[in-house]
Amino acid sequence: MKPGVDLPGVGCGLVIRRPDGHVLLCRRMKPPEAGHWSIPGGKVDAMEPSAQAARREAEEETGLRIGAVDPLCVTEEILTDDGQHWVSLMYLARDFDGEPRLMEPDALSALGWFDPVDPPRPLSVFAARALEALARR
Repeated sequence: MKPGVDLPGVGCGLVIRRPDGHVLLCRRMKPPEAGHWSIPGGKVDAMEPSAQAARREAEEETGLRIGAVDPLCVTEEILTDDGQHWVSLMYLARDFDGEPRLMEPDALSALGWFDPVDPPRPLSVFAARALEALARR
């Protein structure tokens, strides 16, 4: 059984925010939402706390060292175009070290810092929900 396809998947995402307010976004190459800009994230593994998964996924994708993360929001997305269903726990990181690097070129095509009020398009629904929650803070 494939999470997100054969049954709802549990995912995580991390909004990485610099002191100037810009957030790190990456352009996805694979479904769901291939070609869209999104926040770092991925699947939560069995027996892995979701905050730890968000930190792990972000570190694997960006090469950054992530410190403490805070809960941001929970989102449930049914992506009919991709035939996927995800429940995702989103977190916020202000504590990180290093400069982002494209660590997974088979999964991501670009990384960049963007104003969360004017992000690049197309923007993934996961990133849109997380940035909406960030704006409400």
